[in-house]
Amino acid sequence: MGGTREKKVEYFAKLRTLLEEYKSIFIVGVDNVSSQQMHEIRRALRGDGVILMGKNTMVRRAIRGFLSEFPEFERILPHVRGNVGFVFTNGDLKEIREVIVSNKVAAPARAGAVAPKDVWVPAGNTGMEPGKTSFFQALGVPTKIARGTIEITNDVQVVSAGGKVGASEATLLNMLNISPFTYGVAILQVYDQGQIFSPEILDIEEEALVKSFTSAITSVTAISLAIGYPTISAVIHSVFNHYKEILAISIATDYTFEAAEAIKDRIANPDAYAAAAPVAAAATSESAAAVDEAPEEAADESDDDMGFGLFD
Repeated sequence: MGGTREKKVEYFAKLRTLLEEYKSIFIVGVDNVSSQQMHEIRRALRGDGVILMGKNTMVRRAIRGFLSEFPEFERILPHVRGNVGFVFTNGDLKEIREVIVSNKVAAPARAGAVAPKDVWVPAGNTGMEPGKTSFFQALGVPTKIARGTIEITNDVQVVSAGGKVGASEATLLNMLNISPFTYGVAILQVYDQGQIFSPEILDIEEEALVKSFTSAITSVTAISLAIGYPTISAVIHSVFNHYKEILAISIATDYTFEAAEAIKDRIANPDAYAAAAPVAAAATSESAAAVDEAPEEAADESDDDMGFGLFD
């Protein structure tokens, strides 16, 4: 009994240390995952993450004991159910996720197991003797005898995704050496710096985030301007709009200020500005022509040897 208490104290201390040391946690499902797979994942994560397993009741009790100091970890509690484990890390979440989910192994169909996907038996020669034809017929698999062996004539679905594998289906798949399922660690939830979210969030690219953020700012700005409520995003637009209103008042009345004088002068003397425009355009054209001629003059000078030979 004393040994059990010591193990619990040790486990609680380890969990607390990990919660303090690492900012991110992957809550992972480990159904049908072998101890060898877990060992390989641990080795692949060495230096980048730590895997911690434990009974759910003990994990929940430990976390509740830390809530007075770390209230943010209460978000984890609803997800501590089923056959789960924890991967603690401070690394890049996408990279760590790839390491976790990349370790998968093929597994034979077992009677009573829930199929994660549809299972098909492909058409082709099975190499089995004709005496087993009745077995295939019982499962509705079309066959024929070809060169003294059983041949399946069409692809046949024997198990549907989400359904249980029957004993006959499991026997058939094993007879044909078909291992239809792959099992590995599944990421259920991600905890990162006080927030918990679905792993699909990690697939959102930075460009999509920037686009959504920009769209949100645009919406906030439009609403702010429409209702006259000031926000940071709308301030610059409000300044420009009010400036244009003051400028319009200045143009329509005798009231003036320095920034409006140039515009009012243009309105009062349009001919002066119209005459100045062609002169400026002509000056620009002359400058461009001078630039074009300059290289030719330089070329003429460089080609002239001034009457001297190469070695004079």
